[in-house]
Amino acid sequence: MKKTALLNSEISEVISKMGHTDSIAIGDCGLPIPNETRRIDLALIKDLPRFIDTLKAVLLELQVEEAIIAAETEDVNPKMYEEIKKNLKDVKINFVSHEQLKKMLKECKAVIRTGEQTPYSNIILKSGVVF
Repeated sequence: MKKTALLNSEISEVISKMGHTDSIAIGDCGLPIPNETRRIDLALIKDLPRFIDTLKAVLLELQVEEAIIAAETEDVNPKMYEEIKKNLKDVKINFVSHEQLKKMLKECKAVIRTGEQTPYSNIILKSGVVF
């Protein structure tokens, strides 16, 4: 049995294959995922699992050097923005428009779809290195 905390085999597989600057996204249930990007669908019912819980789980296994969120997040969803900052600690956060973030999903190794139904609960995480 897997020893580390993250139990989802699909997420673990994607993370294990990521190299420096590769990206993975976590999104709310309404985020449009491009057909060419792998979808890891965790959504069960409204708000389960939550975006922030999924982010916390991914951060247990992925070394992150940069995060990208929609510029609108800070104004439209300040509570979620603060939660993101708290969990990312010293990770650099870059802002793009929500439209640009959606376009960037095509470059992600996967998008993890949560049950979150709070606006702008989306993030792209860029892999760092552990050395």
